[in-house]
Amino acid sequence: MTLVLPNLQGKQMGQVLTTITVTNFVDTVLVDRGFISAGEVRSALLDKVLVDTGATLLSLPAPIISQLGLKQVGERDVETSVGIRKGRIFGGAQITVEGRESIFDCLELPEGVSAVLLGMTSMQELGLEPDLKNQRLRVLPMNSEQTYLMG
Repeated sequence: MTLVLPNLQGKQMGQVLTTITVTNFVDTVLVDRGFISAGEVRSALLDKVLVDTGATLLSLPAPIISQLGLKQVGERDVETSVGIRKGRIFGGAQITVEGRESIFDCLELPEGVSAVLLGMTSMQELGLEPDLKNQRLRVLPMNSEQTYLMG
């Protein structure tokens, strides 16, 4: 008996990359209260963000965290490919992706890592899920007839 495999060229599943905007949420509050102008809000448009189902949090390189002026809110033990390490957590990262927006803590990535990771917590709260076959994010329903949020 011979096993016949279909031609999978061009049909392989793979990584999902997306574009997100990360904004310092405190800056947006300061604009609302008239302390700074909208032009002073620190924000970054990030391309080629890896949708990482193995990551819990939004993970940003230190230079981006510094550019945004995010405040450190703690440290946590983080499991990495080289074992458990201390990771610095920063608060007030407002992200916008696929038209959805919310505020999250983020994990500072180790020095030398330039990738941005969109973790599962962010995706779940925003109602997004990776579509590995089509290599894109799928926006889950949120309307008067159905919602991805469960109580």
